[in-house]
Amino acid sequence: MEILDNVFQAFTQLDSSHNRFYGGTGLGLFLVKKFVEMHGGRVWLESELGKGSNFYFELPISGE
Repeated sequence: MEILDNVFQAFTQLDSSHNRFYGGTGLGLFLVKKFVEMHGGRVWLESELGKGSNFYFELPISGE
């Protein structure tokens, strides 16, 4: 889905209408992705229209 490609971009909100229920700046998912990638991991989502979205992340296990 084209719109889902932008969900991890800074200052992006899928619902940018003025009467939406939740506020925010559009930085949350951007920061999550950056922090996870800084630790060598990855973040992705799976979404189904009308049902919702699932967000996932993987972090490598460091051996001592």
